[in-house]
Amino acid sequence: MCDSKACMTGAAAPARRLFLRAAGASAVAVGAGLLSASVADAAQAAAPPKPQNAISPDAALKRLRAGNARYVSGATKLHDFAHEREALSGGQNPYAAILGCADSRIAPEYAFDSARGDLFVTRVAGNFVNDDVLGSLEYAVAVLKTPAILVLGHEKCGAVDAAVKAATAGATYPGMIQSLVTSLLPSVEKAKAAKGKLVEAATVQNVLDSMANLRSRSAIIEEAVKAGKLKIAGGVYRLSTGKVDFLG
Repeated sequence: MCDSKACMTGAAAPARRLFLRAAGASAVAVGAGLLSASVADAAQAAAPPKPQNAISPDAALKRLRAGNARYVSGATKLHDFAHEREALSGGQNPYAAILGCADSRIAPEYAFDSARGDLFVTRVAGNFVNDDVLGSLEYAVAVLKTPAILVLGHEKCGAVDAAVKAATAGATYPGMIQSLVTSLLPSVEKAKAAKGKLVEAATVQNVLDSMANLRSRSAIIEEAVKAGKLKIAGGVYRLSTGKVDFLG
């Protein structure tokens, strides 16, 4: 506030005008800076760490099949892990998520001839859907925008075999192993009607049930499927050849 004669007569007007001009210039500069930052942020969001992974659900499944074919034939790519390190230090955008078994003989990154940042892998003995697995895959779909999920079972699965023995011979197991086996029993019961060896039929049935459970237990995943942003497939890994027989 100013009650001096100079203020009243307008003698300070030039000073006020200078101040307003300076403030306006500062505001423009700040606005330009914020706009530049916004443009930079948008550009960063539009350019994911691995642009080649921003593909459609169909292309993602096709890429999994092609990678497995290379793995089976022994003609795998030479991956440049060193140069990928910098791109991936700021984020990730995997082109597929895998729900696989914890079995040490099955390594999805190898089986699909992929590099770091390509696959979002969750593993649990018996490759079934529990709360932790479901939450992890929801993160892949909702946050990372992963376009495909593959439920990957494998032949001679110890967890499935244990569930078969529990269902047919009343076998029981110590600790939390019993809880894991119990989770697989519904698939074993369904597989009893199938022809052939029960362990093999239960392995396939467990993959199919897990695919269905991903949708029925998760609104996030179900909505992504309905919107055409996500596809869910299944497969069984063959230990002797490394080939994945896709189920859908």
